[in-house]
Amino acid sequence: MSLMTRYRASGADLPFGDPLRAHGLAMEGYFWRFTDPASRRTAILLAGINDAADGGPRWATLGAAMWPSGAISTIAQPQGYADPDELGARAGDAFDGSARRVRADWTGPDGVGVHADIHLRDLRPWPRRSLGGSSIFQAMPGLNQYWHPWLLGGRADGILRVSGDEWRLDGVHVYGEKNWGKGGFPDAWWWGQAHGFAEPEACVAFAGGLVHAGPLRTTVTALVVRLPDGTVVRLGDPVVSPVQATVDDTSWRLRGRGFGWQIDVDAAAPLADAHVLPVPLPRERRNTAGAIEHLGAALAVTVRRSGRLVWSGESRVAALEHGGLARAEAELRRRGRPAGAADAAPERQT
Repeated sequence: MSLMTRYRASGADLPFGDPLRAHGLAMEGYFWRFTDPASRRTAILLAGINDAADGGPRWATLGAAMWPSGAISTIAQPQGYADPDELGARAGDAFDGSARRVRADWTGPDGVGVHADIHLRDLRPWPRRSLGGSSIFQAMPGLNQYWHPWLLGGRADGILRVSGDEWRLDGVHVYGEKNWGKGGFPDAWWWGQAHGFAEPEACVAFAGGLVHAGPLRTTVTALVVRLPDGTVVRLGDPVVSPVQATVDDTSWRLRGRGFGWQIDVDAAAPLADAHVLPVPLPRERRNTAGAIEHLGAALAVTVRRSGRLVWSGESRVAALEHGGLARAEAELRRRGRPAGAADAAPERQT
């Protein structure tokens, strides 16, 4: 194995590298989100390609959810493949996702079926920069988690059906990201994404959590804003552009400063509207309750440069997530379900 292959197998990418190619870690995650502000409908499709400790074949965590109907289905698929040459994930006949098309066909253990065939166009990818969404951490080997919002806008056409909710997508907004790590998800994390502003080209995405590699342990939040004119601003380097995050299950407050930029994000959603989503335990070859997820939340953002207001916007169709195994399991118990129920299917409060 070459030195470069070993380096990428640690999770890291050199500056100007391609973080979309699979690294060969315990978990490679792929995520697409679709938003239609006019009808206030949103949906997600996700695939986690996981490596088991027993040396057996890779397996997949697959999920689809829609809002406001609450239709949702997840499965643990015994086959999984993460493309080492480009963005791509497959799971037998159940899932096939790439930078231009996402297809899905499965029936979950609860009998809920999913069918999707969605084409992506007019893409607004992450600009050609030296580093991705994880910034300087992208080049640091051995971290438990990396994050890259590779698609900050575009349009989606096709069909998505989850149980009885069918959505004919006709030029709706699309967002895409990838995350990967040596042990699955962090012990705790927070995340958000929004289209649906008055300016259709605008996009907000953020991800944070407990990051560690060997003796290094720190909390980091990355905050990305695509302004209406196409300018992409990223804050979150702990020394030069730190982002302070105050998060609980119903509110997300971010304050980022650096390079003359000041970005404030305030978002909220009622806990009763949230799903409890599973996350993979790669080495155990199973899913478990992992995240409290809102798909139709309120988010406000303000961007200033050298004290001058550059842009502000509001979205009523944002996605917000607060993750952590203990937190998600406690919420399932509060709803009267054992935590193990998330292995079979997630739940939305009704």
